Amino acid sequence: MTLSAELWPDVQPDAARRLMLAAVESFAERGYHATTTRDIASAAGMSPAALYVHFPSKAALLFAISESGHQQTLTLVESVAKRDQSPLVKMHKIVEDFVSWHARRHTVARVVQYELKALPEKEYEVIAGLRRRIEQTVRDVIAEGTEQGVFTVSDVRTAARAVLSLGVDVARWYTERSGKTPKALGHDYAELTLRMLGAG
Repeated sequence: MTLSAELWPDVQPDAARRLMLAAVESFAERGYHATTTRDIASAAGMSPAALYVHFPSKAALLFAISESGHQQTLTLVESVAKRDQSPLVKMHKIVEDFVSWHARRHTVARVVQYELKALPEKEYEVIAGLRRRIEQTVRDVIAEGTEQGVFTVSDVRTAARAVLSLGVDVARWYTERSGKTPKALGHDYAELTLRMLGAG
């Protein structure tokens, strides 16, 4: 399986995935505003005209990348939150998976998390809605744990944002030379998070 197919298995055809991968690499290297559609098409081995067959604009490419990344992490968080497990076990697994995703997909995650302001208003609202759902899911697990006396948290909303911020920040600094695998890093962050939430 190619990297682009692994990152975006639901995107068809393969040319569209190649353009998304080229866009991620270009945005990560130059920043969204300094990247041209010609840069992206060239990196994908296509002509600039071929890009417009699959995406109407550079902004549409950024939106596709951002929506996919947020949807993947939302699915990850919600799938754990729905389990019939204790809040402590669920929170550990949510953080472990969320951090691992941001480390394993650190280049994509950097673009997804740090180029949000470049999105047009309508597309930004779609992404903001996904982000609210992710935060609400984490908040609900923390609230459940607080009610059961598992966590000691005075402000559930602030706690949820702190938990998610820890995971998001991994994309800023993580590389394959960071010394820990994504899974090991996720485990360590999960342990730290439980202490932060006051778990015994």
